[in-house]
Amino acid sequence: MGISSDVIRGYNDTIILCILLKGPSYGYEISKEIRRLSEEKYVIKETTLYSAFTRMERNGYIESFMADPAGDGSGKRRTYYRITPLGAAYYNEKCEEWTLTKDVVERFIRR
Repeated sequence: MGISSDVIRGYNDTIILCILLKGPSYGYEISKEIRRLSEEKYVIKETTLYSAFTRMERNGYIESFMADPAGDGSGKRRTYYRITPLGAAYYNEKCEEWTLTKDVVERFIRR
């Protein structure tokens, strides 16, 4: 069973920023890492991912730059993304918000 995109939508930025805290990366690698870390329970759509990049760059949470993956000029240039200090602060805010959200929702989950 996968996770509904409606349920997780508000945390896509948090998920992406978490990955970027480890270092700069590009879209496909970020997508693969999301799949891996979620154990295939969440697959982010390409349009969702790139919309998030655009929004977060506009808000100053990430910045993009061009580089080749090999670092020696032999590979195809890609757009990489890195988190900014503002993005790291936003990530921390969203983590605090998640803790509160999870606490409230768990009060209504009956199994």
